[in-house]
Amino acid sequence: MKITFFSTQPYDKEFFNRYNDSFGFQLDFFEIELNAQTVHLVDKSDAVCVFVNDIVSETVIAQLSIKNVKVIALRCAGFNNVDLAAAKQHNINICRVPAYSPQAVAEHAVALILTLNRKTHKAYNRVREQNFSLNGLLGFDLYGKTVGVIGTGNIGKAFCRIMQGFGCKVLAFDIIANKELEASGVQFVPLIELLQQSDIVSLHCPLNEQTKHIISSDTIQMMKPGVMLINTSRGALIDTTAVITALKSGQIAYLGIDVYEQEEHIFFRDLSATVIEDDTIQRLMSFSNVLVTAHQAFFTKEALTQITLTTLRNVDELLKTNNLSARSALLV
Repeated sequence: MKITFFSTQPYDKEFFNRYNDSFGFQLDFFEIELNAQTVHLVDKSDAVCVFVNDIVSETVIAQLSIKNVKVIALRCAGFNNVDLAAAKQHNINICRVPAYSPQAVAEHAVALILTLNRKTHKAYNRVREQNFSLNGLLGFDLYGKTVGVIGTGNIGKAFCRIMQGFGCKVLAFDIIANKELEASGVQFVPLIELLQQSDIVSLHCPLNEQTKHIISSDTIQMMKPGVMLINTSRGALIDTTAVITALKSGQIAYLGIDVYEQEEHIFFRDLSATVIEDDTIQRLMSFSNVLVTAHQAFFTKEALTQITLTTLRNVDELLKTNNLSARSALLV
């Protein structure tokens, strides 16, 4: 049985080759993204494995069906880039990794907060240039601050607990309140109330029609002046143009993002020798109070191990039984 991988990096090959021995798949790796122009590269494969920026559209799925592909495996939790209705129509199973290491993403969100607040990235560069001045490095105590968490799935839940450990008051917004978090002291409140009260707002919700641009010019105006905004979920949760306007006015005083609305044209590539034509990301990076990382929140040994094993098990089960014991991982 053969799996064709798209959007692969050296670490993908390393981990999937390392754990494939007990499964015995033939693995075919491509660095380029899956889309309507590259789907022809799939040759005699039983499954394809894709990542966050691959475009699994109706056109792509139709071509995969013609090629007798039976499974599309996402090695990630999000699936907004997949046409699920088309997959169902063509009788192709879609599976994902609903939970790998929620701590990895939650801890990265905290790293963004600490770095933006205490400006350790600037201090590092200063000291290397023998500049030991503290001017411009003033931060604030996290203790006692109010942190608003939008989305309390596995990652949001882990993030809430970490922030409670810092002595923060944690507010949360989700469709259904998590009783376990409520028992620990997290307060579930309406979105407007969360935005109005929070010193730090962190996004941990999936991207769908209801959450796209949940951070817009309207919701930004509900926030405290000088708020810190963190996004380690999906780029399109934020209206980037509105955020830039708020950064210029000071309404948003700190922005930390590990995802970006147009990241498929930039992230996971070395563009150091090229001119980036995306004016929006260039504008964002020009702000001294903005920290951008390139979708690395998931990038820990533990997370990659779990992603690899879950993906291989999902494909193995679906190809052998057309069923999946981990029902939360099966989309179609």
